[in-house]
Amino acid sequence: QVQLVESGGGLVQTGGSLRLSCAASGRTFSSYAMAWFRRAPGKEREFVGAITRSGGSTYYTDSVKGRFTISRDNAKNTVALQMNSLKPEDTAVYYCAADRTDYPSWYDYWGQGTQVTISS
Repeated sequence: QVQLVESGGGLVQTGGSLRLSCAASGRTFSSYAMAWFRRAPGKEREFVGAITRSGGSTYYTDSVKGRFTISRDNAKNTVALQMNSLKPEDTAVYYCAADRTDYPSWYDYWGQGTQVTISS
């Protein structure tokens, strides 16, 4: 099992940047594919992007391509989401997720989330 704790959320202005981090417990972090999801007010949870276990591949939902970047440090058991050119529609609670397979249809492990608010 793995436990996930997100950090780095906050309030920023439109066009600004924010970096989220997710710290994972356990000694097998590199065995997990990692992803970021978000839930905006009144909407369902949405996939943002993911990174494979090796870190060799990343993929994103269209609305964040070119603005968001996912990276991981398997030595530090962390995954990051760098968010640039932020828009008010990026306002959401952001969740870190993990799964033992690359490109899973769903993720088995979830963090508690961190709030990101973009002011216009």
